[in-house]
Amino acid sequence: MAEDKQAFVDEINKALAKSEGLTLKDLLFSYRGTPYPVTVCSVETFQALENLEARRDDMVLVSYPKCGVNWLIQILSDLIFTTIQSKPVSAELPFIECGDPDKYQILVLFRNPKDTAVSFFHFHNNVSSVPSYSSWDEFFSEFMNGKVGWGSYFDHAVTWNKHIEDENTMIIIYEDLKENLTASVKQIAEFFGFSPTAEQIQSIADRATFQAVKDKAEETHGAVGSILFRKGVVGDWKNLFTEAQNQEMDAKFKVCLEGTKLGAKLKYDVYCKI
Repeated sequence: MAEDKQAFVDEINKALAKSEGLTLKDLLFSYRGTPYPVTVCSVETFQALENLEARRDDMVLVSYPKCGVNWLIQILSDLIFTTIQSKPVSAELPFIECGDPDKYQILVLFRNPKDTAVSFFHFHNNVSSVPSYSSWDEFFSEFMNGKVGWGSYFDHAVTWNKHIEDENTMIIIYEDLKENLTASVKQIAEFFGFSPTAEQIQSIADRATFQAVKDKAEETHGAVGSILFRKGVVGDWKNLFTEAQNQEMDAKFKVCLEGTKLGAKLKYDVYCKI
């Protein structure tokens, strides 16, 4: 187990090392109109994914960056390990677009767009090897225009809203994980057909609180762990957003997601309004 963890950390460090000395312009390349970081993605991998055929028992976790995906990976990994005694994490970076293609039923994670943007900004500007932005204002403009890595949050959300009622798709919200982690773990287990006991569900939830995961971040993710699991709070956007930026994001949400089922699940008025 320790060897698996170290191999995973080594893979993270390799990816970060590739960012050394790159500018923001050099960091990103475009594939079908969406920017991706050259350090972990390639045209060849995306082309290989075109012919990928999923198996009936495959599972996929989908998330826009900085919506809590590393947290949820650990929750799902623990759930799988507890239920079927499978190895929780492979040494390779567990992202389908970042390594050899192998498609995993679909669990889609979302976080409110304002906290997502702030967390994404801090990741860029707090990891020394990753190219940084000159200011929050610069990042916000790029984020709203979909010019950051993995493209537009809102394009991503609009696309997944079309699949929100698909039988093999479950939408889970970061804020719901924060509000009731035990209930969320139970829902995820039921969706994937796992049958953990109530005691096992509670044990997984206890190990997966954001603070518990953050405390082990250096062990699981190396030196960058404290950045990946920075605060985990809801409402951190209030520390950076200007009134004009609030209005711009509110207007974008209204155009893209207001009145949709995903928009309702995001509880925008609860988490993104002062």
